[in-house]
Amino acid sequence: MAQVHVDAWVAPSHTQAARVAEGGLDLAICWLRTGDLERHGLHAQLVGADRLYAVATGRDTTAVPARETGILLDADTTSWSSWNAYAEELAGETGAAAVRISDGGITGPGFFDHVRRCRCPLVNSPKGQTTPLPPDLVRRPVVAPEIYWTWSLVWRRTEVRTSVLAVVEALRADGHFGIDGPDAWLPKDDPHRRRTRRENL
Repeated sequence: MAQVHVDAWVAPSHTQAARVAEGGLDLAICWLRTGDLERHGLHAQLVGADRLYAVATGRDTTAVPARETGILLDADTTSWSSWNAYAEELAGETGAAAVRISDGGITGPGFFDHVRRCRCPLVNSPKGQTTPLPPDLVRRPVVAPEIYWTWSLVWRRTEVRTSVLAVVEALRADGHFGIDGPDAWLPKDDPHRRRTRRENL
């Protein structure tokens, strides 16, 4: 049996990937693109996905098309590099408005303040999926398309230790978490995107 030590340090996805590539961690759960995996020499398997939603003022909780939402991009590219890459592609492909900020307000109270100031619903980041909303804000599903953020378990391609590979196998997920639905959207370089079907949408 493998002895697993869980490091609960919360760090950006690109930082976690670098720690695995450099040998500081054997495994990590993060969001990466195919190019990131190639650059770091990592394998990835899908272990989860969040369907992102929008947060808005008012009482309307009906679904909102992605083109009628906004998505925040932060000037701090060290902390928010993965999110910014995702957000820029989402805005470019769906017509969602790219809202540039410089205060780290992608999550938490800062995010809620941006929602109150913005004229359109703002897409919530995967770090804020379970945060309770203030009473003056509502959650609205995003459609046309439904937008997903994937979580990958990553490990080194050169890994040969049976204990590490056994953990990978034990954490193998059964299912696709909605990302193969007919209206699902993933970035073009997401390693879990089925290109043949989506390129024809």
